[in-house]
Amino acid sequence: MKRRVLAALATLVLSAAGLPAFAQTTPKTLRLVAHADLKILDPTFTTAYISRNFGYMVYDTLFAQDSAGKPQPQMVEKYTASKDSTQWSFTLRPGLKFSDGSAVTPTDAIASLQRWAARDSLGRAMVAGGADWKAIDTRTFTLTLKEPFGLVLEALAKPSSFPPVILPERIAKMPTTSPLPEVLGSGPFIFKRDEWVPGNKVVFVRNPNYVPRSEPANGLAGSKKSNFERVEWLYLPDANSAIAALKRGEVDIIEQVPPDYIAPLRTDSNVKVGAFGTYQGLLAMNQAQPPFDNPKVRQALLTAVDQQRFMAAMGNPLDMRLTYCGSFFICGSSTETLAGSEPYRKPDVAKAKKLLADSGYKGEKVVLLVPSDIAFLNAEAMMAAQTMKSIGLNVDAQSMDWASIGARRAKKNPSDAGGWNMYVTFAGEFDANSPITNVYLSAACGNTLPGWPCDKKLDELRTAWLKETVPAKRKELLDAFQTRAYEAVPYINAGQYSAAFAARANLKGLDKMWAGMPTVWVLDK
Repeated sequence: MKRRVLAALATLVLSAAGLPAFAQTTPKTLRLVAHADLKILDPTFTTAYISRNFGYMVYDTLFAQDSAGKPQPQMVEKYTASKDSTQWSFTLRPGLKFSDGSAVTPTDAIASLQRWAARDSLGRAMVAGGADWKAIDTRTFTLTLKEPFGLVLEALAKPSSFPPVILPERIAKMPTTSPLPEVLGSGPFIFKRDEWVPGNKVVFVRNPNYVPRSEPANGLAGSKKSNFERVEWLYLPDANSAIAALKRGEVDIIEQVPPDYIAPLRTDSNVKVGAFGTYQGLLAMNQAQPPFDNPKVRQALLTAVDQQRFMAAMGNPLDMRLTYCGSFFICGSSTETLAGSEPYRKPDVAKAKKLLADSGYKGEKVVLLVPSDIAFLNAEAMMAAQTMKSIGLNVDAQSMDWASIGARRAKKNPSDAGGWNMYVTFAGEFDANSPITNVYLSAACGNTLPGWPCDKKLDELRTAWLKETVPAKRKELLDAFQTRAYEAVPYINAGQYSAAFAARANLKGLDKMWAGMPTVWVLDK
């Protein structure tokens, strides 16, 4: 009885102090409205950004890009390279553990990199250069190349479209033909599968076995020790519901604000709105099926695409979009080039109709996958449908949520048997900005990328650019590569824009978030 009385008095004291009795046990929680529903838990299987973001919550990488885009050691403590860059040695930081408490070893790293290289463009390029990995001791492993490869650190720090996350060896050696069934990483958080509600909520808790770097967070590099014990990703496809939840303080941040809401939110003193990276809209075509297996049909559609209309339809404010970008890369960046773009700078529907007629198009149905749950992508798809119809393509627009599109686009079936011909998407600057990271430009023949683009001349020019070390010659090869891209049309650039996030005004660290990725470990409130 005495103990019960004392417990009751303690509760009264806490209440009198204005603190709830459960304050000491309620975890500090960040609630984020994610841009899409999470369906695939394996960032080594899909290029979907939601799966990539999931990967950075639970996994770590050997190297990581800082805010300037420079590779920095992450899980690696030190490394050396020979003068000709064919012999590399890497030593892991001491004490690294997976979330189950097991040690991270060189064999884990090697198996993970081999899995990654089976799908990634940079990884495949390293394999083509004779990459051979060997474990030396419990912390050290080596890389031997038959010929110099100038992007070793850039490859190991690749931030997106198959980031080289480190998995336990037994998991990394599972078949690459399907997503991994198990989640076990050494990153800052643990995935709470028991609280996962697909279509609603994803829950993470702080990983007690995470070993952070001593350097502060910088881009994707440095410490990822979180100020939050718990992070909840909420999926709220209805924009009005998401905005209302933000205004009421029920959520802390919306990862990507629908463009129509940017202007009114900018006037709300309780909300902060900021740019969230530079993006490129993409029209991805299935080049394994008619009619887009014919490059002349792809050229015809490119001739009709009006980037200004696409960007306006997607709703981005004038200060967050370009009226035209003539590069397959990011305009305003070091890789911007206008080579080969001259015939396509001004949209010409009449010319596009003639090109389509000359291509031999036989009226085949074009199945367009239309995302129903992401407003700006829905607008991009509607604009694509309108453009295709304007030149005489027989469009069948099929609406579904983004997660379903992610599954559907992997099918190679003909369009009348559950397949597809086009879907719309977007790529961040870190993905779009070079011949080897831009996912559709880097896809060598024989790739597994949805759409299966293949052009041997583009492959040859990409390889030559990759191996060239003289800056002037490298620029010439970049121009030649883009010129060929405009001939082959592996995808269509629908325009360049900036995305926006919106957060409660009491959320700190928003200026430290890395462009285009919710690096929640830099946030606090």
